[in-house]
Amino acid sequence: MISKGDKNKARLKRHLRIRKNVTGTAERPRLNIFRSAKHIYAQLIDDVTGVTIAQASTLDAQLKDSIGNGGNVAAARQVGELVAKRAVEKSITKVVFDRGGYLYHGRIQALADAAREAGLEF
Repeated sequence: MISKGDKNKARLKRHLRIRKNVTGTAERPRLNIFRSAKHIYAQLIDDVTGVTIAQASTLDAQLKDSIGNGGNVAAARQVGELVAKRAVEKSITKVVFDRGGYLYHGRIQALADAAREAGLEF
């Protein structure tokens, strides 16, 4: 049986492989995703200067009341919409998607699809 620690080690290895090729700039920041059992987090990062441009999560004050459980597809969809809205407010429409070593499925896919529908291009 594979333990939870081994699964996370494998995810981190995949994430490092992805990060070798994916870099965010001021013109095209990196949309980084982190998923936990209870919540999902998204950040737009400029890797050149090391600055987070925008962020959203299920713990966000705007979403916390409307989301009962932060660990489901509906919550991920709302986080995707919110991070895209905040990016468009800062005149950012093109991003590089960093799935964080997670499979492009379920909550990750829902967040990405919602961000695309709300105006981000990747």
